[in-house]
Amino acid sequence: MKSVLSTPINLEITNDGKYRLASVLVVIYGKEPIIVMTEKPKHMKFHAGEISFPGGKLDVNDSNLLETALRETSEEIGLTITREQVVGQLEPVVTLNSGFLILPFVSVINEIPKLEANSEVEKIFHIPLESFLKTMAKDPDPTHNLIQEMYTFEYEHQIVWGASARILKQIQSCLQS
Repeated sequence: MKSVLSTPINLEITNDGKYRLASVLVVIYGKEPIIVMTEKPKHMKFHAGEISFPGGKLDVNDSNLLETALRETSEEIGLTITREQVVGQLEPVVTLNSGFLILPFVSVINEIPKLEANSEVEKIFHIPLESFLKTMAKDPDPTHNLIQEMYTFEYEHQIVWGASARILKQIQSCLQS
């Protein structure tokens, strides 16, 4: 798994100023790969109630987007990942409504400690990766397809769509090649 998702880390990102910069960390762990995702609380300003990866917007104190992803993951779910544990990154994705350009980084590790959600996280999911990726479908909502082709994934009757689903589609494509 590590070698398939190992792509060189390139912290340079092209942004024409149209989008706000953000990053997420895709954490995959275990022999039977498990992926960590979170549910945002319903009261959040952006992406309320959505299933997503730990991460957030670039902070003025962050030296780069990888630092953002690592900091946000630690804050949101209490998981400390080192730069050395990040095996690569995926292509940036944009959000439809909130105007973010998100750079996803990938960490593949053997095991993780018990995770603790902060106020930005309603629930933490530990999702079996292979069966989860098999739930992929075309997003039936035509308003979601305005920026590019969209997909959905399903876990425990929760629908993952938008930027998170496009990140999952990239993971699926990496694993098939």
